[in-house]
Amino acid sequence: MTHLRQLFLSHVAQTSPMPLALDIVKGEGIYLFSRKGKAYIDLISGIGVSSLGHNHPKVVKAVKEQADQYLHAMVYGEYVLAPQVQLAKAITDALPRSLDSVYFVNSGSEAVEGAMKLAKKYTGRYEIIAAKNAYHGSTQGAASLMNPNIFNAGYHPLLPGINHIDYGQVSDLEQITTKTACVIIEPVQGEGGVIVPTKSYLKALKKRCREVGALLVFDEIQTGYGRTGHFFAFQGFGVTPDILLTAKGMGGGMPIGAFIASKKVMKVLAQNPILGHITTFGGHPVSAAAGLATIKTLLSGKLLEKVEEKAALFRKLLVHPEIVEIRGKGLMMAVEMKSSEKMFAVVEKCIEKGVITDWFLFDEKSFRIAPPLIITKGEIRRVCKIILECMDSVF
Repeated sequence: MTHLRQLFLSHVAQTSPMPLALDIVKGEGIYLFSRKGKAYIDLISGIGVSSLGHNHPKVVKAVKEQADQYLHAMVYGEYVLAPQVQLAKAITDALPRSLDSVYFVNSGSEAVEGAMKLAKKYTGRYEIIAAKNAYHGSTQGAASLMNPNIFNAGYHPLLPGINHIDYGQVSDLEQITTKTACVIIEPVQGEGGVIVPTKSYLKALKKRCREVGALLVFDEIQTGYGRTGHFFAFQGFGVTPDILLTAKGMGGGMPIGAFIASKKVMKVLAQNPILGHITTFGGHPVSAAAGLATIKTLLSGKLLEKVEEKAALFRKLLVHPEIVEIRGKGLMMAVEMKSSEKMFAVVEKCIEKGVITDWFLFDEKSFRIAPPLIITKGEIRRVCKIILECMDSVF
């Protein structure tokens, strides 16, 4: 199907000069299958999306059943739509009582944008603080949170009033003041190379925000939905945010996101004036149905309690002279190598051998391991064997 590949390159807007261009025709479990019949192990879950694997039968069933009922009915927030209501109830039931109001959107970037507006409206302030080496999305507001500016320099000026702190550095918390509307931060930093903070740091962050009246926003777009072994990563640190962001794994492969807060905070979007934040397709009924099937499946079985056990097996098996360290929390890991050249060579060889992995935006020496949570121990052994063989081949 050379013709299809050429059409892809000619008419689908590209994000890099050299896309992988894998021609995928089917997905099942941890595997993606090419048009030529080659099976690829998806070791990155479509970048944190397919936590239940590809085409999970319960998710597919929910999608088909909802598609038979109705698709789009009205812009978000006007009609009582059962998939949205049931999903919101299921999410809030699994969260602390202070997080009891869900605003559905279409993506992670939109969740970030909504949270930024919500924090400004609620506090009456405009300064927003984010961490260096974090990625929160590519829309103008979300992109404004990035530092360094390698990926957003071409779009300046972006939003004013954005300041940055070093992730995990307690002394930097003094920069959070009574001028700060919110701090947007990941409880485990993703694109910085999976940096896991101490509990004491996150507690100090929460304390500082409370002291100055700033809202604490946890971006759990990558870390949520079981990735770290908890439903959301913050639940493993004992620190509850004022606003919680989710997307990626939320829809079981369907596009959906949300920002979550207390009803007290969230209601400011609905008054003075009304329609302070609106979306046409946010919480689309089919995506919401998929999300409901996803959360039920995730929380009803033993997937979460097995995450750390599976992560430990990866760490045990991935031993090689070229590996500097393996960082991570649950099945969200970064394998650091001795140089970026060696890392890229291993990623390329792995894909050639049928294992899909990739790199991080702000970590030039590490590759990503974030497989579907359904991966078995036997599959972990197989994939680690392939990775080590690729390293031996390259070096």
